[in-house]
Amino acid sequence: MGAKKTRKFKTEVQQLLHLIIHSLYSNQEIFVRELISNASDAIDKARFKEQTEPELFADDTDFHIRLAVDKEAKTFTITDNGIGMTFDEVNENIGTIAQSGTAAFMEALEKSKNETGLSPELIGQFGVGFYSAFIVADKVRLDTKAPGEEKGTRWESDGKGSYTVEEIDKEKRGTEITLYLRDAEEGDQDFTEEYVIKNIVKKHSDFVTYPVIMNCETSEPIPENEIIKDSEGKPVGDTFRKVKKDETLNSMKAIWAKAKDEVTEEEHKEFYKHISHNWDDPMEIIHKRFEGVTEYEVLMYIPSKAPFDMFRPERKHGMQLYCKRVFIMDDCKELLPEYLGFVQGVVDAPDLNLNVSREILQEDRLVRNIRKNLVKQVFSVLEGMEKDKYIEFYEEFAQALKAGIPTDFANKDRLAALLRYKTTKSGDNYVTLDEYIENMKEDQKEIYYLTGESLTSLANSPLLEALKAKDYEVLLMVDPIDEWVVQSLTEYKEKKLKSAEKGDLDVEKVDDDKKNEYSALLSFLKGKLEDKVKDVVVSNRLKDSVSCLSGDDWGMSAYMEKIMKASGQKTPEQKRVMEVNINHPVMEKIKGLFESDTTNPVLTDYSDLLYDIAVISEGGKLENPARFSSLLGDLMAKAI
Repeated sequence: MGAKKTRKFKTEVQQLLHLIIHSLYSNQEIFVRELISNASDAIDKARFKEQTEPELFADDTDFHIRLAVDKEAKTFTITDNGIGMTFDEVNENIGTIAQSGTAAFMEALEKSKNETGLSPELIGQFGVGFYSAFIVADKVRLDTKAPGEEKGTRWESDGKGSYTVEEIDKEKRGTEITLYLRDAEEGDQDFTEEYVIKNIVKKHSDFVTYPVIMNCETSEPIPENEIIKDSEGKPVGDTFRKVKKDETLNSMKAIWAKAKDEVTEEEHKEFYKHISHNWDDPMEIIHKRFEGVTEYEVLMYIPSKAPFDMFRPERKHGMQLYCKRVFIMDDCKELLPEYLGFVQGVVDAPDLNLNVSREILQEDRLVRNIRKNLVKQVFSVLEGMEKDKYIEFYEEFAQALKAGIPTDFANKDRLAALLRYKTTKSGDNYVTLDEYIENMKEDQKEIYYLTGESLTSLANSPLLEALKAKDYEVLLMVDPIDEWVVQSLTEYKEKKLKSAEKGDLDVEKVDDDKKNEYSALLSFLKGKLEDKVKDVVVSNRLKDSVSCLSGDDWGMSAYMEKIMKASGQKTPEQKRVMEVNINHPVMEKIKGLFESDTTNPVLTDYSDLLYDIAVISEGGKLENPARFSSLLGDLMAKAI
């Protein structure tokens, strides 16, 4: 054996273990499911590697998972002959949180806390299923060996802050995990009871592709020649005896290979949880066999809850690829576009090469055909959803669908039809783009929208005053990704999308004579504000407010600029246009002051106030709020 090294868990892992042990206590049995899932994944990887390096696996190709319980020693052991781990892989993977990232996990933990404690789906979602062993164990030992390695590795910990790792002599590849179970409390399940483990495996892991074996106690008839009989030839005593025999606890039937009507709802729920590591039930199931020139089986699930790390770059795609029941790869981005990566499922394509690589997949005609059909299936299900159910889905996955608009040109129209927005007229309800068009006024030519941070500020924006006066409906877009949606979705069903904050709205006519009366004042204001604005013009947007800021047709919106700055990106220097309402009494009085004395210093103050009011009305931040407060205070004092 090599020298044993003691290492400390990272602080975040210690917090994680504490939460797992104390918050998931009522879901203790999930550790069995998680450890079997990990073992199944390890065998998947071994079978995949076997395709190219069969010599590493020649000594043992009978892939299986073995469970064992020991009542006296109070242990639960799970063994697999999968891919195993090297010494370095143990150090990299055990004792740290999964690749999703420590910060992401802790953030998700905080979000998931509720009256019932920690949401258990986090265990699987963030790849920390191994740690679920500490829900029931005082100590966990892991012995593992990778194919082709001379030595194995032992990892051991009580979960209280440190762990040990050392090289060991281990004959066979694979992993053996031993849980030293803590004393069960009254009402707890006894995980050293065979029937308890059998029930858990049947409930959670019946569909696992590999045999889950346990040496179980059973009854068998005593052979006739060994039965003790009386003088009349009747048996004396028992005719059956207790023996230990290997028993396969799961059916191993690939669920996607069954006929659609043969799979129960419960089986679907458990299989979905197995492949997704989610705890919630799926919202929709797509179970289909495609036949024709090529045949393949598809089983997909649309989740009911969005994963916490849905948009993190390191998050895996939900699709797995099989060939004749042999696992090829997970995280298969070639089967569905990135924006549908939340869909969980399996494709089994018998005509694929077992040694297929990701590079080959991208060029494979069959894979392109599969992808096209899978996308169609997902769209059909979403389009056919009952309204309230779809809104439930949309509130979880709207960002994902919106991400498809700039990236999936072929399906842009179908995606656009799936979008929903609240509007200036819809209250708390969502409106489709088709409903918006149906409700358009006879003289209305365009679909109007406004982007920003909150529904309240958008609904009350001065930019909408003229549109409201015309009784035009406006889409209120409060999701940052909407900024990229409107850049790509410039029209829908021959109706152009028009920002309420950019360019000329052309919905109100301005009195040219009155406009000319203000031309000198507008030039003066532009000169005073030349560092801040591109121009000062008469507004055809405003009805009640005195000023607002607008942009060029192709300029960056105020919200987009804010998003870019918040993400640390440099934005091109852009000045916007200040619009003023020449029908507002304030403008009439400023005009009177200007015409009586163009050198009056108060005109500079009023120029700044007009600009600051425009900034505040769109939810922006003032450069000098103290000056604004002082000027406003002076005005109030004079007015009172």
